[in-house]
Amino acid sequence: MSAFLIATVTIRDKEKFEAYSKKVGPELPGFGGELLIRGSFAESLHGGGDHQLAAVLRFPDMASLRGWYDSPAYQQAIGLRNAGADMTITAYEAID
Repeated sequence: MSAFLIATVTIRDKEKFEAYSKKVGPELPGFGGELLIRGSFAESLHGGGDHQLAAVLRFPDMASLRGWYDSPAYQQAIGLRNAGADMTITAYEAID
């Protein structure tokens, strides 16, 4: 069953966030992951919306998603992530 990661982002340091993005993107295919969409916040239709960007990643399953997230390469990028942006990262399993 497919799994999805959704990240909402508020950038605090553009250079560090860009360095983070460059580090994590190339690692996705090794875990079957792909960036489905990345976009900037447009408007809140219901509830709050205090972030600037959002991204949706798809993986073949939760094990692959966790494999990527827990990988040494991603774990090394967390310092850049935390220095460059405030993020909320959530994971979901697809309902077929």
